[in-house]
Amino acid sequence: MSDIIQLLPDSIANQIAAGEVIQRPSSVIKELMENAVDAGSTSIKVILKDSGKTLIQVVDNGKGMSETDARMCFERHATSKIKNANDLFSIKTMGFRGEAMASIAAISHVELQTQEKDTELGTRILIKGSTLDKQETISMNPGTSISVRNLFFNVPARRKFLKSDAVELKHVLEEFHRVALAHPSIFFSLHHNDNEIYHLPVSNLRQRIVNVFGKNHNEKLIPVDQEMELINIMGFIGKPEASKKTKGDQYIFVNQRFIKSNYLNHAIRTAYEELIAKDFYPFYVLYIEMDPSQIDINVHPTKTEIKFEDERLIYNYVRVAIKHALGKYTLAPSLDFDQEIGIVQMYSGTTQKPDSSSSFSGMPPKQDTSNWESVYSALQNTDETPREQSIIIESGIKDDFDSQSPADQFGKKPYQIHNSFIVSQIKSGYVLIDQQSAHERVLYERYLEALSSSKPLSQKQLFPKTIELNVGQKEIADQILEQINCLGFEIEDFGNNSLIVHGIPVGLSPSEDVQELIEKLIDQYSENLELQLGLNQNLSRAMAESSCIKKGKRMTEEEMINLIDQLFACSIPSKSPSGKKCFISYELDELIKQFAS
Repeated sequence: MSDIIQLLPDSIANQIAAGEVIQRPSSVIKELMENAVDAGSTSIKVILKDSGKTLIQVVDNGKGMSETDARMCFERHATSKIKNANDLFSIKTMGFRGEAMASIAAISHVELQTQEKDTELGTRILIKGSTLDKQETISMNPGTSISVRNLFFNVPARRKFLKSDAVELKHVLEEFHRVALAHPSIFFSLHHNDNEIYHLPVSNLRQRIVNVFGKNHNEKLIPVDQEMELINIMGFIGKPEASKKTKGDQYIFVNQRFIKSNYLNHAIRTAYEELIAKDFYPFYVLYIEMDPSQIDINVHPTKTEIKFEDERLIYNYVRVAIKHALGKYTLAPSLDFDQEIGIVQMYSGTTQKPDSSSSFSGMPPKQDTSNWESVYSALQNTDETPREQSIIIESGIKDDFDSQSPADQFGKKPYQIHNSFIVSQIKSGYVLIDQQSAHERVLYERYLEALSSSKPLSQKQLFPKTIELNVGQKEIADQILEQINCLGFEIEDFGNNSLIVHGIPVGLSPSEDVQELIEKLIDQYSENLELQLGLNQNLSRAMAESSCIKKGKRMTEEEMINLIDQLFACSIPSKSPSGKKCFISYELDELIKQFAS
């Protein structure tokens, strides 16, 4: 029998490694930016085309590489970061595995230009799919420039599964944020399709956060600064009322390395207990400094997962530090913008929960509700798909319904429980309606129709309002501004990262916080990008989720009746746009049985 085990060629081995290290353009951004940081750079410039699918270029002014090092950096497990196994337990650099450059070169066309300081000549290398194409001597400024073109050109299956430019840009910006937030003492810039979208000068941490996320974050920040025996915890957290229902603005760094830790995220959420709603997420950028020997970062190729020697102790340290900061925040005066974090001065404010209420005046006009009784009856089987339920609704199971609304038919008023659910009596029993899911469904169908008809109704603002967005939000807004206006807004680009609002959709309360609404809309739209919904469906869903009434909102009798009428005039009243149940029906016979035993 012949031998069957053999060594893989380097080209295949590199592609396998690339599958772990390089998953999309943002992975390349992460590796190249971290290498630039490790090179001692004080200026790092990132250039993208087509969200990185066509070009990713990172230019730094670091120490550069010699001719030999320039060639060696593309070999697997070639690294300057560690010398022996013991170095794995005292890692202070971002990279150390020696896999990134080999992996990138295996699946793209790479051009490397580099020159050491105090030398007259540098090196230029071209590599295509792990194969050296050209090497020559050049003259350039000290530092390194790496250009990555045609990512996954030889791995068509991987390239096929890249998402739209908007989705890929979202991931790129996230990686850029992580590196930029970890190193406020370094200048960063980001250019996309010839437009500079980030220009981050050297600054203190507070200024870097504001420059990344926008001026509106300045007044929302609470400083954290705790020095303890084993670890130091510093950074900023968001005020409770500034929390959001979407994830994404949570950053934890250990020794300047961004990490993902559900364990520590839980510690922070616990510290906010009773200050924010359970389904909301606080903003935080936290930095933990500790002895490298107490952690293991050699857990995963992406190096974002680490193990602590004593996880419980770190958990408690983090929770106590956040609680301490939140406690001080209610007592002391606010912090100046340019003030550095080490100064012990806290914000003034209140610890009230975020206002989850939303004006109910956004209801569309009443529609035909003649089929409401058959809708209730159709939902005895709650596992039916929305399409199946729609067919049942349209055909009408029962014939003994009339044109009156469910709230009026029996002279029984609907009532609200826990400011979250509506109880309404019907012939066969009663229904329990989730007010938030129900309103999401009503608004979703309304906005979807508005986008399809392109005949929105808008109400002019007495005074136009200027909205300041962060760079990521503005990039998304630019792509969908035309569709946003089809919902009834009248919004124009106002330069830089600003929009000016001249009108809002009819039905929205004039007192609505337009800044907050647009931010929620954009954030929710970004969250839905991964679902690959159609543009109209995504935008309608995002707008409905942003502007619907929320759990905890007290409703009047008229508002409840209107909601019930409009819900059962929807094409699919049983499910919210995200698939949650809008109501549950209870049969009178079931109640009788419950009390019989």
